Amino acid sequence: MDSPFWVYLIGFAGMGIYGVRILIQWYLSEKSHSVESPGIYWILSSIGAVILYVYGWLRKDFSIIFGESVGYYIYMWNIGVMGLYKKVPRIVIIVQALFPVLILALIAKDFHSFVDTFLQNEDVPLGLLLFGVLGQFTYEMRTVYQLVYSYKRHRSILPLGHWVLGVVGSVMIIAYGIVRHDWVLAIGQFSIVFTVRNLMISIAESRREGRKDDVEEVG
Repeated sequence: MDSPFWVYLIGFAGMGIYGVRILIQWYLSEKSHSVESPGIYWILSSIGAVILYVYGWLRKDFSIIFGESVGYYIYMWNIGVMGLYKKVPRIVIIVQALFPVLILALIAKDFHSFVDTFLQNEDVPLGLLLFGVLGQFTYEMRTVYQLVYSYKRHRSILPLGHWVLGVVGSVMIIAYGIVRHDWVLAIGQFSIVFTVRNLMISIAESRREGRKDDVEEVG
């Protein structure tokens, strides 16, 4: 289950970027007393996803690659809907869009080796792998929920359901990381603290809007 120290450094770099993104988002939300969805959150999400793709590959951990694949293009959608790609060179956007395709191409190139290395890894029993995949799936489904919610409103929003799925998924990933002896995953989910806080802000915001609607109906 152990990997060279430099591999863990790559993982911590990716998780660090993920941590910075939610720290900024949380700070802005506390400041405005409502859940914010700043552009920098999605930009850092994209950068962190690329790094964690590499980390997952080096760790031979399919659950990480799977998890990053779920949210990758949703990050790009949020960046696009906010108009942040307008000043970015087209080649950068193309490379970003093709990165997961490159990973899939590497997998397809030697699929049997991929199955032996990633899906039949002696260090990760099938039951544990499936639990890890389920944790990543639950965690990343928050971005799918966010996409559907935001798409209907034609703008980037981080709704209540996003944070609920985030908390549940984080707990599962922490458990998987501890059993897998992957301290990058376990420690990297320290952001659950800010996820819980965003959940609380979101609930308070929903209650305020509910009271506002009641007042308007009475009026």
